[in-house]
Amino acid sequence: MNTIRLTLAAALAATALAAHAQVKSEKVLPLALANEIAAETVAACAAKNFNVTAAVVDRAGQLRALHRADGAGPHTLASAQKKAFTAASFRAPTSAIQKNVQENPAAAQLVYIDGIIALAGGVPIRAGNEVVGGVGVGGAPGGTIDEQCAADALAKLKDKLDK
Repeated sequence: MNTIRLTLAAALAATALAAHAQVKSEKVLPLALANEIAAETVAACAAKNFNVTAAVVDRAGQLRALHRADGAGPHTLASAQKKAFTAASFRAPTSAIQKNVQENPAAAQLVYIDGIIALAGGVPIRAGNEVVGGVGVGGAPGGTIDEQCAADALAKLKDKLDK
């Protein structure tokens, strides 16, 4: 009798949990748009006479597009990808991460996480209110310029991101 009650209670509990479980949908950053973001970012910096690399990652930090301008330094590939990964991971501009690491001793250890870099130049990519990836830039003579190129490209493509 007790076994039947326990089995019935377990079945009811499982049914209650299943009733609350939902399948969630996420927006995905298409490859064509990732390439467009990277190209626009490189173009935004080229307009300021800077040869940069732009990396675009999806929400999970996986590389979707990488564009390297003619004349961009070899180190810019790694820095751009790490900035994109950091922006997507923390869902914040990397300039904010850099400031946090500099001002908060507890945050200083973040730089030891694989793939994270605490330098300005990365911006999360939002589709509406949802972060769908990150764009990182390396090669301008300062992270704030890198970050501005990314922000300019995202502003130009805002309509495509909000669809």
